[in-house]
Amino acid sequence: MTRKVLFDTDPGCDDAVALSIALASDEIEIVGVSTVAGNTAVANTTHNALSILELLDRTDVPVARGCAGPLCRDLETAEEIHGPEGITGDPPEPTSEPVSQHGVAFILDRVREYGDDLSIVAIGPQTNLATALAIDEDLPTTVDDIYLMGGAALCPGNVTPAAEFNFYVDPEAVSRVVRGATPKVVGLDVTEEATVPAATIEELAAESEPQRTLAAWLGYSEVEEIRDGALAGDQAIHDATVIVDILDDVLDYREVPVAVGTGDGDFRGALAPDIEGVTDDLPTAQIALDVDQATHRDRIVDAIGGL
Repeated sequence: MTRKVLFDTDPGCDDAVALSIALASDEIEIVGVSTVAGNTAVANTTHNALSILELLDRTDVPVARGCAGPLCRDLETAEEIHGPEGITGDPPEPTSEPVSQHGVAFILDRVREYGDDLSIVAIGPQTNLATALAIDEDLPTTVDDIYLMGGAALCPGNVTPAAEFNFYVDPEAVSRVVRGATPKVVGLDVTEEATVPAATIEELAAESEPQRTLAAWLGYSEVEEIRDGALAGDQAIHDATVIVDILDDVLDYREVPVAVGTGDGDFRGALAPDIEGVTDDLPTAQIALDVDQATHRDRIVDAIGGL
């Protein structure tokens, strides 16, 4: 059965890989993409989403531009990791335009249209989704699943010692989504272990398009090393882990109460999951804690090779 998926995303190289894997699968139908500010400004993430679809000849997928910044903070971006304007490689200029509808309204319309046939895959900051929940608090019970890529439950963060980037950018939005949606949270606990071999990325870099551009996205943290055939090691492609789980059930989840750090400092965007059940609080999220690394790797390599 084909899964209908709405992407909420901030492309971003690992976002681009996730979108590409989904487009390569007959098991997923992408019903739309809403963009959000995160890895770069929302004008860039929207342009990048359209460029990804152009590269893969899927300009039929509608793209809606969403929120330009966090709910109540200044935007912090990650171009130093993902490249100028948020993406590496050389994807083509898009020939299509985003739809006129705002990304939040776009999400709500897709929820109404597809109902429990729809899975929402939110792999950027949670600003659009939190805003949609503020408008329609029944959204979580209307759709099938809500996946978030973000957080570091039982491992170190990648922005502060405790926080992962997506959750750090807009922690108030994450808190709203966790309190209202009981999402599946796919964080660094599993994505750091779900890697793609350096040798595979170097081989893809020597092929024609679109594999050459996919190689740049896969090795986005070491672009120069890909060109020189000298990647330091296997690469974690964080956002893609969500799509592989939808396809192959590679993650093991535990449903637990979760608090989100909404202050400043090292605990901004941090997760505090009650793994041991020391409180009587009801579960607010399903936290991914283990991954089938071999199946994950095979799916990504096969999908990209087949594009």
